[in-house]
Amino acid sequence: MDWQLYVYSFLAGVLGANGVPHFIMGITGKKHQTPFGRPSSAIINVLWGWVNFVVAGALLYWGNVHQHLLRAFALVAVGALLIALLLAYTWSKHPEYNEDKK
Repeated sequence: MDWQLYVYSFLAGVLGANGVPHFIMGITGKKHQTPFGRPSSAIINVLWGWVNFVVAGALLYWGNVHQHLLRAFALVAVGALLIALLLAYTWSKHPEYNEDKK
């Protein structure tokens, strides 16, 4: 099923890239926005980032990535790039998280 490869790989890229800022903010002891509250504690951010990584890995595992590695990698990269651009745009507009706008 090729559709699973496309969907799972793209979502794995989105979740993997989304997990990075939460995990990094958490391990550096800083609060950051999560779906659970605003802003969430460092511990919640570490856990949220970790959950994103685990789900991304599970999607790659069950998405038959091993059969179509190049296509899967490209889709992961596109998903990661799109969510990274969206997050960069969103957070650059948020005055609470943008020191230039204070």
